[in-house]
Amino acid sequence: MRALSVAATGMDAQQTNLEVIANNIANINTTGYKRARAEFADLLYQTERAGGVPNRANQAIVPEGANIGLGVQTAAVRNIFQQGELTQTENSLDVAVIGRGWFQVQAPDGSTMYTRAGAFNTNAQGQLVTIDGYAVIPNITFPADVTETVINRSGEVSVRIGNANTFTPLGQLTMANFVNEAGLKPMGDNLFQQTAASGEAIVAAPDDPGFGYLKQGYLESSNVDAVKEITNLIAAQRAYEMNSKVITTADEMASIVSKNLK
Repeated sequence: MRALSVAATGMDAQQTNLEVIANNIANINTTGYKRARAEFADLLYQTERAGGVPNRANQAIVPEGANIGLGVQTAAVRNIFQQGELTQTENSLDVAVIGRGWFQVQAPDGSTMYTRAGAFNTNAQGQLVTIDGYAVIPNITFPADVTETVINRSGEVSVRIGNANTFTPLGQLTMANFVNEAGLKPMGDNLFQQTAASGEAIVAAPDDPGFGYLKQGYLESSNVDAVKEITNLIAAQRAYEMNSKVITTADEMASIVSKNLK
């Protein structure tokens, strides 16, 4: 009976949906996290009666056929790159991106990764790094006697050294954009990796045309909406229960047929 296998694909799809929603809720307080959404597509159809052809020889053309679907499959898990709310931290090395753009960081293997989490710090050498110690690209190194740091909206980094009356420029932060942000591959640790689907990174300074700008002393919060996720969770649970009910009903119908044949 096809209903059993069809309903099984529905339960499997809703299990995937539940896992995506659970991950969103788990990361509701993760800096720079972008919520995900499961996308589904129907499976192949089994043709019981073809449409657009004569039903019998020398007969009229059948206006519509009979095609029975074979279930559902997970087509994609899409990240939604909407702007998250800003949280003020008053930490001079915390930077939020407002608008489009990604910070570039260097992974331990030398490759370039991308993140929206601007919770930066300095390492023992004074380099600007992420909370996991990945160096920010381009490299910016702070002197030991910095007393004040200013990062303006266009990414220029300047510091006051000691009791100096003027600020010394240290460098320029840049950002990357992608033609298809949805094609970026999430790697964990708030990092994303460029793929063939995302296209090549387009690098420019913050506040350039098509790029967002920076706000010092703030971090971008997760864009997960708790109320929406709970609503989606209930909908996924109901869909799972309905598919389970289909399996129970199909099994009962098969039992009746089996008894009548004995």
